[in-house]
Amino acid sequence: MPRVLRIAHVAVVTDDLDAALAFWRDGLGLPLEAVRAVPQEGVRVAFMPVGESEIEAVVPMDADSGVARFLQKRGPGMHHVCLEVDDLDGMLARLRARGVRLIHEEPQTSPTGRRYAFVHPKSAGGVLVELYEA
Repeated sequence: MPRVLRIAHVAVVTDDLDAALAFWRDGLGLPLEAVRAVPQEGVRVAFMPVGESEIEAVVPMDADSGVARFLQKRGPGMHHVCLEVDDLDGMLARLRARGVRLIHEEPQTSPTGRRYAFVHPKSAGGVLVELYEA
């Protein structure tokens, strides 16, 4: 049976990466590991490790992206929680069998090669959940 292993990251959406870094990196002292574009999601992401997890500051690059629409509708703040799973295909099948609404019916692949999928917030108590494969 597929299992959740840990919280991989918490993503915070912003329209001002410099302001986000002023708090997370400069204020709290989190190291900035990298800033990478994720073209398939229309965003740039700043990765800041915290123990075995990380904070991701997410900035839309494309006005039509889901993150840009989120930012327009809700403003800056918490965007999603990412859970690392040991079997993404198995977890998606398990969720589908329980009638959970998925944003990605099939796993996507990040620029770094990691497989992921998003669960719709309507099926998760209003929380956007990302699943990463370990």
